Amino acid sequence: MDKNQQGIQYMQEGNWEEAAKLFMEAIDENPTDPVAYINFGNVLAAVGDTDRALKFYEKAIEIDGSAAAAYYSAGNLYFEQEQFEEAIKMFDKAMNHGLDSSDNYFMLGMCYIQLEQTKYALPYLQRSVELNKEDAEALFQYGLCLAKLELIDEAITQLEKCINIDENHADAYYNLGVAYGFKEDETKALKMFDKALTIQPDHLLAGYGKKLLKA
Repeated sequence: MDKNQQGIQYMQEGNWEEAAKLFMEAIDENPTDPVAYINFGNVLAAVGDTDRALKFYEKAIEIDGSAAAAYYSAGNLYFEQEQFEEAIKMFDKAMNHGLDSSDNYFMLGMCYIQLEQTKYALPYLQRSVELNKEDAEALFQYGLCLAKLELIDEAITQLEKCINIDENHADAYYNLGVAYGFKEDETKALKMFDKALTIQPDHLLAGYGKKLLKA
């Protein structure tokens, strides 16, 4: 196992100090290997040192302009800092350099949602769930996106898939309740609101939705 692989194992165990040590050794031994810079940047990001993390991603990109993982990691940092347009640029570059992953498409979709550009978010979220049909959160966000565009039947389909995977997703049940209410199916809507409140008794929106139906 090389130092990058061993370092990643330490990261998975939450042993950031040992991981950082190995990645720095890997950089010293091979300063033109972008992987070690990306890995060290990921350690810095994990411990909240975002400015330094970004510098390591930039160094990786400087060494290898096609290092898709560096663009993706930088995109995540920009997203966390609510710099959504910068994040989009990074995720786009990751995609253009061959990163065909559900996570990258999901993050692109989430950037556009944060910018309230739902139509732009839709195809990325759709692609995300195509690549990973078991990602409950991606299915939820895709369903929510469809609902915002008033594609109610399609939204219900995705939200149902979400709760089939995560039966405790209170927000998915709430939004199913809203969708069924939109379709004037009060029985199903009430059932969904009740389910959301069973999972999360303080779910204010579900409680409000239920009161509206019973008014």
